[in-house]
Amino acid sequence: MDIGVFIPIGNNGWLISANSPQYMPTFELNKQIVLKAEHYGLDFALSMIKLRGFGGQTEFWDHNLESFTLMAGLAAVTKSIQLYASVAVLTIPPAIVARMASTIDSISGGRFGVNIVSGWAKMEYEQMGLWPGEAHFAKRYDYSTEYVTVLRELWETGTSNFKGQYFQMEDCKLSPRPQAEMKIVCAGQSPRGMEFGATYGNYNFTLGKGVNTPTAHAPTNEAMAAAAAKTGRDVGNYVLMMVIADETDDAAMAKWKHYNEGADMGALAWMAGEANADPNASDDGTAKRISAPEGAINFNMGTLVGSYASVARMLDECATVPATKGIMLTFDDFLIGMEQFGERIQPLMKSRAAKLQQVA
Repeated sequence: MDIGVFIPIGNNGWLISANSPQYMPTFELNKQIVLKAEHYGLDFALSMIKLRGFGGQTEFWDHNLESFTLMAGLAAVTKSIQLYASVAVLTIPPAIVARMASTIDSISGGRFGVNIVSGWAKMEYEQMGLWPGEAHFAKRYDYSTEYVTVLRELWETGTSNFKGQYFQMEDCKLSPRPQAEMKIVCAGQSPRGMEFGATYGNYNFTLGKGVNTPTAHAPTNEAMAAAAAKTGRDVGNYVLMMVIADETDDAAMAKWKHYNEGADMGALAWMAGEANADPNASDDGTAKRISAPEGAINFNMGTLVGSYASVARMLDECATVPATKGIMLTFDDFLIGMEQFGERIQPLMKSRAAKLQQVA
């Protein structure tokens, strides 16, 4: 099973709480995290793109780095780990992204891929005059389909003459082309999002659910596997999980309780408002899932809280769910969390035994 890390490109990581670690995003912080991930044999690191934060008392995600330039820097200081940057497709033309990706492919020696963000948080785009109107909610995967088609044509052939509703290429050129296959990551949770991922992605991120329920993503995996079966493509599921670990189960649970007690209600209210702006959003789509009130301080991602042994056991359980290709991890404190994972958790995981032998 692959293991990756969802690096903290925005302030405070993935906990919307005044009681969680408070920090600004910097290149140095993310470099330390990714170098630790590489040292411990993790398979990939991915950075999101976020263009407007949630505010509140913690100024949650009001401070963000940019994904492609960050990953270019990380490509230059790493040797083996796969790197993914995220593109908000409404902000950068696909021909430019194709060239940026080819450049980072050159820097990294073929270790780069792109995560496609179709754009549902309209305030991020309205502030720049880039929001195409409410019709985009229903058409965003049509837009992304054309976008990825242009990317693929340029990467694979060096030329695109694509003519669509949103993009019209006229003998558009790209050279040099990537030296390795450029992997595309998607994150659709709705039926339409999964259809898009099954058709155009190499991997699709799925959201784990609940606290200490490591197999709760099984229905989502099953739905994604069914979508991939229709396209006849091998699309792996990467499950998003947060790890909060300590010496004992009680100590770890005390941390989780403390974080919840400090929930930044102002930031959570802003997120809920953005998530509910799309009248077409399905209840199982990404926007509604991450903002549901029961566990919104960490976007309702699956959360593993416990001792190092307990977390290792639950991660192994996660790996048993059919169609699970890997897990993308977040932590309450990333530098400490990476050390805990590498030194105390991963050595106990049966699903990572083969990888550890390779690293050794």
